[in-house]
Amino acid sequence: MDCNEYDDYLMLSGIQHFQFCKRQWALIHIEQQWEENVRTVEGQFLHRKADQPFEREKRGNKLVVRAMPIKSEELKITGICDVVEFLKSVDGVPINGEEGKYLPIPVEYKRGKPKKNDVDILQLVAQAICLEEMLLCEVNMGYMFYNEIKHRLEIPITCEIKNKVRAIVSEMYDYYMRRHTPKVKTGRFCKSCSLQHICLPRLMTKQSVKRYIEGKVNE
Repeated sequence: MDCNEYDDYLMLSGIQHFQFCKRQWALIHIEQQWEENVRTVEGQFLHRKADQPFEREKRGNKLVVRAMPIKSEELKITGICDVVEFLKSVDGVPINGEEGKYLPIPVEYKRGKPKKNDVDILQLVAQAICLEEMLLCEVNMGYMFYNEIKHRLEIPITCEIKNKVRAIVSEMYDYYMRRHTPKVKTGRFCKSCSLQHICLPRLMTKQSVKRYIEGKVNE
């Protein structure tokens, strides 16, 4: 299959950026801009520990696959699952090179601790949608592993949350196809953004660009 076929696919990992800040997502995924901070470096280190391409590990009735490439033609997204655990089940699907049938369970790794909102869960659910489409099965649960608490939580994956992910990705795709980088309401979260020196959130206040430049010149 020609890799150009996926040129207009969005990165699944962008869902978290989009929920944090739509402008940040557009700067990264449309304008191809990026800047490291402590959080992004720590996150990459944690994922490198999980990402061992196509490494399979058999544990009894469980098959653990790391860094599994996934995609969804419905959503036009592509990405990599940190870990997918395949549990042996009569209701599962056949896996190449393995006897019996298995049900996939995505496991997503995060550097921090559980958040009050569902931003982390949305990325996990998007992985579930991809797995369902690729393997022709139903994925109704997954796990979130949080490095700060060294514990993983079982996450139910419902039709409601799947539809929410579909709506979010549809909005992302609309921005992407129009190559539109939106303005957003600034806030405290801007201070923790890895792109604050590129985004220049002060330019999105009521202050004009002319006054901002004059202020920088007179500093």
